[in-house]
Amino acid sequence: MKKRILFSVLLLLFTFFLMTQGGKMVIKSPDFKEGELIPKMFSCEGEDYSPKLEWENAPEATKSFALICDDPDALMGTWVHWVIYNIPKEFKSLERNIPKKPKLENGILQGKNSWPKTGYNGPCPPPGKPHRYFFKLYALDTVLSLKENATKEDLLSAMKGHILAETQTMGTYKR
Repeated sequence: MKKRILFSVLLLLFTFFLMTQGGKMVIKSPDFKEGELIPKMFSCEGEDYSPKLEWENAPEATKSFALICDDPDALMGTWVHWVIYNIPKEFKSLERNIPKKPKLENGILQGKNSWPKTGYNGPCPPPGKPHRYFFKLYALDTVLSLKENATKEDLLSAMKGHILAETQTMGTYKR
């Protein structure tokens, strides 16, 4: 009897651990490490490619993903570098160098950044201290009815009440 109770308690603790830690959605990039320098090829000083991003542990109820990349250290306030949404639920990554088109062949839509241009434009801070670039991924319980070229504000508004999970990774850049 004592073994059965001990086993039940351990099973409950393990299940709790998986629900609170093991199942948390995470995003990372093989192109830069968390909190470290983003390579020049992903900036205005290089090819201005979007970096490869990979994620795991999205909630089962996810219907689509959205991603926003921005720089909160910009002199004029937060500068938006990328708005991309309606990423299919089956996706576990975004490849390097996503075309800068409003609508991709797989149905993914891209919005306007702060330049204002469609798609990704990488770090391009003024000379001085490093800036931080946050890549924020959202798992959504719907496919958004937004059209292409939405702004960050449009996307945030459309996502209200639909976010199942969110995660982020951050890299830095200095000129």
